[in-house]
Amino acid sequence: MQYEPIAHIENDFPTKFGLPRQSGLSEHLVSRIIMEPRYRDAEAFRGIEEFEYLWLIWAFAEMGKRAWSPTVRPPKLGGNKRVGVFATRSPNRPNPIGLTRVRLLGVAQTPQHGTVLTVGGADLMSGTAILDIKPYLPFADSVPGAAAGGYEQRAREKAAVEIPPEVAALFTEEQLQTLREVLACDPRPGYQHDAERVYGFAYAGYDVRFTAKDGVIAVLEAVREPR
Repeated sequence: MQYEPIAHIENDFPTKFGLPRQSGLSEHLVSRIIMEPRYRDAEAFRGIEEFEYLWLIWAFAEMGKRAWSPTVRPPKLGGNKRVGVFATRSPNRPNPIGLTRVRLLGVAQTPQHGTVLTVGGADLMSGTAILDIKPYLPFADSVPGAAAGGYEQRAREKAAVEIPPEVAALFTEEQLQTLREVLACDPRPGYQHDAERVYGFAYAGYDVRFTAKDGVIAVLEAVREPR
């Protein structure tokens, strides 16, 4: 059984560290979906603007040499608790396929790429292969109040974020809002508690460096990455 990508996504996150761990955690994170040449026919998107949200089915990036395991230790649960892989959204799966809900912000016809979708709230790193796109149907896809295995409490926990003015000035307003949302979710693995350690991730052409202490994420600097 083989599948081919129909598109790839483009945004300000070239690596996975720093990305929101779930879709919708940073609604200001804007991405573009660039279709492969054979799927750029505008007819394939007729009526898509009538939907506010979409599902993206996508392929996890190469996972390296790690073999599939029936249990994993989710970082957001502290990295110590083992649970079954099918009870998590870990990328270390038999088939490395992801599912993401995004908000449809725009549909444009471009000379270079044909139909391009602009979406918000994706949790995919730039370059990720998209396997399919489907409309989100709230009457069928949403179950308010459904049990979420303890993740719902952690999702509500937000860190305070401090960004110095000289760093904030490097980004557009939308990029800055995305950065705040991402940092508020604390991108560190759940087992990292070193208050003196400096962390960093690539974002919008910069290496953003920060510390985390007493519930506060403090950005130290943003260094321009070499091109």
